[in-house]
Amino acid sequence: DQAVLTFHGVPGFDVYNPSIPFVWTGGTYLYARIERRSEWARSWVRLFRQTGQDDWTLVPDSMIYQLEDPYISKIDDQLVMGGTHVRYSRGKIDTFYGYFYRGEKLDDMTYFTTGPDHMKDIRLVEMANGHIGVFSRPRYEPSGPAARAADIGFTVIEDLDQLDAHIIDKAKPIDGLLQPDEWGGCNQCYLLDSHLIGVAGHKACRIVDEQTGRASMLYTNIAFIFDPEHHQLETVKLIGTRSCYPAGPAKMPELADCAFTAGLVPRTDGRMDLYSGIGDTQVGRITIDNPFAGYGRIITPF
Repeated sequence: DQAVLTFHGVPGFDVYNPSIPFVWTGGTYLYARIERRSEWARSWVRLFRQTGQDDWTLVPDSMIYQLEDPYISKIDDQLVMGGTHVRYSRGKIDTFYGYFYRGEKLDDMTYFTTGPDHMKDIRLVEMANGHIGVFSRPRYEPSGPAARAADIGFTVIEDLDQLDAHIIDKAKPIDGLLQPDEWGGCNQCYLLDSHLIGVAGHKACRIVDEQTGRASMLYTNIAFIFDPEHHQLETVKLIGTRSCYPAGPAKMPELADCAFTAGLVPRTDGRMDLYSGIGDTQVGRITIDNPFAGYGRIITPF
């Protein structure tokens, strides 16, 4: 089963790199990035409500966030929405940060903290003891301690009021997840009843065509199991590539093989729907086997 999602209410804009769909106050929603095809790093995040199978409509008068690549989690019975804010200086990109909002009302989320400089893909998950697991994405300079552009780290905080750039920046890297020529990040995290954490994420690398010398980006959907007690990776799986989704356009030729994971939604038949941004222009959905099978059952879907 595969589909490209249809979005209404934002004519002239591509809709891509969404959060997972989530149920809240009687409706099913998702946040998604919107951007004109001809522009880059000039996007907004908007709220959409499900109006049919793979069909979504903009929530009228909902808040407009100057963010990229949103995600959603539920912490202590409230929503936490995060995304990447790109900062410009004199018309050029200067840096970017993770911004975080929280609240119980979708139309009244409160901005409450900012992640470290030059860090995307910070994700949160409520743990069995009430503490909060924090996945980070530290970057490295070419002359730094690792050859890859970015890694994945993990730390624990006691409550949301402790979440700040310093805590996130000190998260300990997870060994064995990425190869030296790869980078990646978490996109959605799930507490399992085994107290392990199931993660839907992405892994990427740069591919150079030997004949033309042209470089392109390969982004793939992955899932992995993390043991927070021992800070140990249990397993990692490839769960989707761009070719798994229906054919469609790419924002630029070098993004034709880009599948940027949103996350997994459990189905009643025991399988899962995997949502992903594709080509930086659309949102795709495919149905896959449960990648967390054998490691525990998801306690809450988000």
